[in-house]
Amino acid sequence: MSDSSSKVKPDIVMSPCVGVCALDDDDVCIGCLRSGQEITQWGYVDNDGKRAILRNVEARLRQSKF
Repeated sequence: MSDSSSKVKPDIVMSPCVGVCALDDDDVCIGCLRSGQEITQWGYVDNDGKRAILRNVEARLRQSKF
């Protein structure tokens, strides 16, 4: 008998979406700081791709005034 709790589940990379969906003049969402292209790609990229997008978001956050 196998123990299902011992099975390793792949890490889930959560979307940074906060439900404030509006792109600014630079094609960046004012809510999650993803570009329009990154938002579109999110559902198709693997976890490594999602982490790369999140690194871009972090860089935008550091460069922003907020």
